[in-house]
Amino acid sequence: MGTKDDVITKIFQLCKKNNNFVFDNQLVKKVAKEYNFGNPFDVTKLDNTAKLPQILIDEDYFIVHLGEGLHKFVKGIKNGYHDFEKIDENNIFDWKYRKSLLNEFDTSESNILSVASNQRIIHDFLYEDIVASPKVYNSRRTKMSISYYIGKEFIVTTNLQMEIDLTMELNNIITVFEGKNGFPKDFAIYQLYHPFKYYFNLKNDNKLDVKQITCCYVLRERKENESKLRLYNYTFEVENKMNSIKLLKNAQYNLIKR
Repeated sequence: MGTKDDVITKIFQLCKKNNNFVFDNQLVKKVAKEYNFGNPFDVTKLDNTAKLPQILIDEDYFIVHLGEGLHKFVKGIKNGYHDFEKIDENNIFDWKYRKSLLNEFDTSESNILSVASNQRIIHDFLYEDIVASPKVYNSRRTKMSISYYIGKEFIVTTNLQMEIDLTMELNNIITVFEGKNGFPKDFAIYQLYHPFKYYFNLKNDNKLDVKQITCCYVLRERKENESKLRLYNYTFEVENKMNSIKLLKNAQYNLIKR
């Protein structure tokens, strides 16, 4: 049985041979079948650079999604992935909490964000007020046609599907969330940029009265007797440039059981 790396490597070789770096889901399914890889829908999901096959690292390419079953290999990994910044010791906190029934029940992204919200960690981090009452909008999928730059390359998407793990709004400031298990070195910027661009376009079209749009990445590492949450708040300095991502602040919360 082949691996995801095998499938992506073969697709990249075919695209390079044809000098056409756009490919579709039909090709993904065809190559996945050749390698007896069971989940073709997972092939193009590469959340961090540790998941990139060696050929993409060597050739300096990554994958972007164009919508309607199309994808593209784009040159310049540094424009597609962003390293999580080091957290200063002054921003590492011990956070006392009483374990609840469902806090450690599963490892899903929604559970990570639920723990961060239920323990008021998000409120402390974003609003510096644990009794703040932001409006909360749970996980959703939506579609939008957007265009933007990655470095010097212009990307045009059509009916691009995006997943938004969580959205909060307080005082006309919108924050979109992404949650993941573990402490990876970096992340695919599109995970935050696509939701950011979605809300920015709504603002631009005068459909939302928004002062600011930010993005919050929440990471959780669980061990037998401890849990740590790392939160990173970002925005984009230039709304149509995905690689203009900018850190606003970050922090780590060590969950100390009472």
